[in-house]
Amino acid sequence: MMETNHDSSSTNTIGFCLLPSEIIQNILLHLALPEIICLKSLNRFVADVISDKYFVRAYNSQARSTAWVFVYKKRWNRDALLHGFNDQSNRWFSFQIDSLLKPIIRPGDDIYFLTASCNVFLFVSNTRGEVIALNLVTKAVKTIPPSPLGPRGTSSWRRSGMKLVITGSDHFQFLFVDLVRNSPVLFVYSSQTDTWQSTEAREGLAGMPRVCQKEDGHVFLNVIDGPYESMVTAVGLERDAHNNYAPIVLRPRFNRRPCDGQNLLQVYGDGSMLVIKSSGGDDDGDTGVRMLNDIELWGGLRLNGSWHNWEYISKVPCKIKEQIRKPYRAMRGCLERRDGIIRAVLLSNYDGS
Repeated sequence: MMETNHDSSSTNTIGFCLLPSEIIQNILLHLALPEIICLKSLNRFVADVISDKYFVRAYNSQARSTAWVFVYKKRWNRDALLHGFNDQSNRWFSFQIDSLLKPIIRPGDDIYFLTASCNVFLFVSNTRGEVIALNLVTKAVKTIPPSPLGPRGTSSWRRSGMKLVITGSDHFQFLFVDLVRNSPVLFVYSSQTDTWQSTEAREGLAGMPRVCQKEDGHVFLNVIDGPYESMVTAVGLERDAHNNYAPIVLRPRFNRRPCDGQNLLQVYGDGSMLVIKSSGGDDDGDTGVRMLNDIELWGGLRLNGSWHNWEYISKVPCKIKEQIRKPYRAMRGCLERRDGIIRAVLLSNYDGS
């Protein structure tokens, strides 16, 4: 008797489920999150393996070394799409998130993607100024209580340094820094207590670790990014003796070297800075098209006194630079340091169009 595709698929599914759960978990740990979510609907046994708290903890731990780039696409009169590129799989995935958000959002809500870490995604309702948390594995969705600053739209979030930190299989902390009466204040939301805590940052103190040592339990949130001086807040994830966080204000200065008339774009993140050098775009009658010439990495902030400066670290190798050297009119970027690796994403309108 000839075996149909349906019969073959069912046989493969049964064979997969007969494997020991430890082997199944090991296989799943090598997959990207969207692939795991698809397998969760395979049958009850696989769903139980994926929902196991030990597997979730192991996946979140391993996911720290995996990089994602997300692009949120809003479509007129159609569901929005969240596209994600995974460096481990080296391909793009599409996340159908509208159906998962429907229990929370209302008709006419203007939803934007905010940030993500492991299996937790945060969105903001520009209509109501609310933050929405979505767990893609458990499909749990909830509205986060307003921060002490009240409802915030996307324009407010764009100026804030923020970080989403996973603290357990189903819990996270959401941190952001904003200026309150010209002073940087740290706001921390804990999903475990469903509450906010705010702490005013102090000026930098001697004895703090170098900013590049993020592994020491600190995250770094940019408050103000200026061409000559920045304001960065170093936050220890462990609370002090008074059960408060102890954010420290850093003011690294950038001693700009002669750039031979080149345009400079500075991209900040996690206590590091990229300096992108380009030519063209400033002359009268110029089309505005620029050409990328060089990319420098700066960092190494010292906190052993009352002064601290950005320090030059290295340049992007010529081979990589030539691969991305294209004409453009506008460019933006982001920077992340994690587990000793610095990753950067640059987005431009290719060919200046």
